[in-house]
Amino acid sequence: MILIIMLLLILSMSSVFFGASELTYGQIWQHLQQGFSGDKDFIVWQHRLPRTLLAILVGASLGLSGSLVQGVIRNPLASPDLMGISAGAGFCATLLLVMIPAAPTWWLSVAALLGGLLAFCIIMLLAQISQPTPARLALIGVAISAFLASGINFLLVLYPVEINTAMIWLTGSLWGRSWQHIPMLTMIFAVLMVISMYLAWRLDVLGLGEETAYHLGVSVKPLEFSALLIAVVIASLAVSVAGTVSFIGLLAPHIARLLFGYQHRILLPASALIGAIILVLADVLARSLFAPIELPAGVLTSVIGAPYFIFLLSRYKGW
Repeated sequence: MILIIMLLLILSMSSVFFGASELTYGQIWQHLQQGFSGDKDFIVWQHRLPRTLLAILVGASLGLSGSLVQGVIRNPLASPDLMGISAGAGFCATLLLVMIPAAPTWWLSVAALLGGLLAFCIIMLLAQISQPTPARLALIGVAISAFLASGINFLLVLYPVEINTAMIWLTGSLWGRSWQHIPMLTMIFAVLMVISMYLAWRLDVLGLGEETAYHLGVSVKPLEFSALLIAVVIASLAVSVAGTVSFIGLLAPHIARLLFGYQHRILLPASALIGAIILVLADVLARSLFAPIELPAGVLTSVIGAPYFIFLLSRYKGW
C-alpha cells in the first residue's frame, strides 16, 4: 500500500511537469511558491495542478464504484461501465449539453447523477421482475448500457452541430477542467468512502452467498441497495466531471484484488488508489505522447482496458 501511494505521488508530480509546454523543476517550484502571476503560472496553477487533482479524484471515484459493484454482483467482470451507470450518466449529461450548451457546471453534475440513478432504477426493476441473480443483474446492466449508448449515438446524429461541445467530454477527458470542480467531488468522495468502509465487513460476508450472509445477521437487500446506490452516485459525479472514462471501474478493483486479496476494508481504498493511478498515468500520456496535440484520457484507458477485459473473459468461467 505504501508503494502504491508513493507511485501515485510520483505520477502526480510528473503530471505537473509534462505537457505541451516544458517546465523545469526549478520553474515549477518557483511558480508554486509565488502563486498566480503570469503565463507560466497559469499553466501550473490554473491548468496542470487542478487537472492532476481531478484525475486523482475521478480515478479514485471510479475505482471505488467498481469495487462496490463487483462486491455486490460478486462477479469480477462487473463495473459501472457494464452496469449501465456510466452510460446513463453520460446520456443525460449529453442531452443537457445539447439542449443547453451554456448550462452551469452544477447542472451537468445533477443531470449525470439523475441519469445514473435512472439506469440504476431500471436495472433493479428488471432484475426484480426476472428473479435476480448476480449474473442476470450484470447481463441486464450490459443490455441497458448498450441501449443508452445508442441513445447517445442518436443525439450525435440528430444534433450534429450542437454536439460539438460534448465530443471531447464524451470520449473522457480532463481538458479544460478547473478548480471549481474539485470541492464538490472531494467532499462527496470523502463522505461516500467513509460509508463504504462501514459496509466493508458486510460485503465480505455477502461474498459467502446471500443465504449465508442472511444467517450471519446481514440484511442482504438493504446492503445491496446501499452499496449500489453509493456506486451510482460516485460514478455519476465522476462522469459529470471527466466524461465517460472507460474500464477504470473494471481494472482498478481487479488489480487491487490480485495484490491485496478480498477483504473490503483493504480492497476499497486500494481500488480507489489504483483507479487514481490509472487515470493520472493516462492523462499524462494523453497530453505528452503527441504534444501539442492532446488525446482524450478515455482513449488510453480503453486501449489498456479492452485487451485486459478480453483476457479476463478468457479466464473467468462464472457466466
